[in-house]
Amino acid sequence: MGNLIVRSDCIVTCNENSDILDGYVFIEDGKIKDIGKGDAPKEYYDHADFIDARGKTITPGLIDAHTHLIHGGSRENELALKLNGVSYLEILKMGGGILSTVASTRKASKDELKAQGKVRLDQMLVHGTTTIEAKSGYGLDFETEVKCLEAASELNQVHAVDIVNTYLGAHAIPEAYKGNTEGYMTFMINEVMPYIAENKLAEFMDVFCEEGVFSPEQSKILMKAAKKLGYKLKIHADEIVPLKGAELASEMQAVSADHLLAISEEGIDAMSKAKVTAVLLPGTSFYLMLGAYANARKLIKRGVRVAIATDYNPGSCPTENLQEIMTHACFGMRLLPEEIIRCMTIHAAYAIDRSRELGSIEIGKSGDLAIFKAPNLDYIIYHFGINHVDKVIKNGKLVVENGNLI
Repeated sequence: MGNLIVRSDCIVTCNENSDILDGYVFIEDGKIKDIGKGDAPKEYYDHADFIDARGKTITPGLIDAHTHLIHGGSRENELALKLNGVSYLEILKMGGGILSTVASTRKASKDELKAQGKVRLDQMLVHGTTTIEAKSGYGLDFETEVKCLEAASELNQVHAVDIVNTYLGAHAIPEAYKGNTEGYMTFMINEVMPYIAENKLAEFMDVFCEEGVFSPEQSKILMKAAKKLGYKLKIHADEIVPLKGAELASEMQAVSADHLLAISEEGIDAMSKAKVTAVLLPGTSFYLMLGAYANARKLIKRGVRVAIATDYNPGSCPTENLQEIMTHACFGMRLLPEEIIRCMTIHAAYAIDRSRELGSIEIGKSGDLAIFKAPNLDYIIYHFGINHVDKVIKNGKLVVENGNLI
């Protein structure tokens, strides 16, 4: 693996140190070997390629800590329903929503799912994303859940974007178990979860704790079973109805609790104390026209680590572009650019348990960088609606140049 020197006027490190104005990053064997002001030492140039990024802004590679990467079909047919005020849960009761995507995903072959997933990953990469979390949850049976996780695992072997898998069989109640949630839970606990754990198809287990889906008590049963099998835990919590999902995440020592529009005051305190990362999804609030966003400012003030992600999925936020989500985090949540970039790098790394390897420009971490055609961080959000990425470096290798895949 070749070595690389990148020189820039603005290096946003996303670590405890200040950003570097007029400096360099030296990458050796895929890892960051040195960072400094001014020009790199002359000996580095003997065995390294050089990228002149002066006039541009360098950040760590962006991390998308909540995506539903693998699925079949799309749901543009629901757009008119949403515009006419039909709620997400009402669409679900009509057989749409998740259940519609489940039908399309079950019909698709693994090769078809991989081909569609690759297109999405390519879009993520050219917009600066170098690592993602990818949830299953559009199979809701044994065969399709395994098929989706295998598709993501196989893409991880060949694509520049790193993929961290999450099993989300507890995403909805499938038609075969309608009125028998406990039966579906037993099926997941006894058949699906052990197989996925044994075959190392997913690192995390997630559950949709929401009114009409899985109650806090049911979610706790699933989370305890997953923990015994060696899964790390995540939870879709307090998105629509305040069900004390954040408190449950804290009690179960989940790595993250996601959504959190309806989080309680007690839930905020519990997450702060337990150091559970909040993954907020402003693009979903925008797309579903909820008229409200998770209260990022309150969470931050109360000591909760906040990550921001796309929630890429076919029904409630069909975008692969974290730069688009920056816009909603800024103008919807009123977060500052320097806060937003940390939410999409180092804090997002915590949300997928990768903070030791990813998320900041520090010696010893992976050589993942996004280079933006912008003189500073503010400009990326100020000039919205376009792709500012010039280059992307993954593990020290140039994978995007002039905004295009190499």
